[in-house]
Amino acid sequence: MQRKFQQLLHQYKVEVFHAEHDKKSVEEISNECLHLAEDVLKAKYHYHFEKMPDASRAEIINMINNYVRDAILPPLVEKLVRRQVLAEKRMLAQQHLLEAILETLSADSAPAQR
Repeated sequence: MQRKFQQLLHQYKVEVFHAEHDKKSVEEISNECLHLAEDVLKAKYHYHFEKMPDASRAEIINMINNYVRDAILPPLVEKLVRRQVLAEKRMLAQQHLLEAILETLSADSAPAQR
């Protein structure tokens, strides 16, 4: 029984490693991340002021907004999306591991009950 669990855990580790490092998986993850990041960055966010700022202040706020949106935000969003996609892949691998463990437990306990 312990040996079966060791094999299942090893299979889980291999599956996670391949999901994160396999060339095909890395390309798929990168493409998925780019598409999700583009969708996030396309969303328009608007500021709501209690009072309308004067024209010079509004221009400064607009410049800061444009700089953040064009220079700072894209790499951050891509990193966040990449972490999310990798976490989803790990959760899927954990789900497979749990299913295999439960199947192993139910298969071993069935003959013992007879």
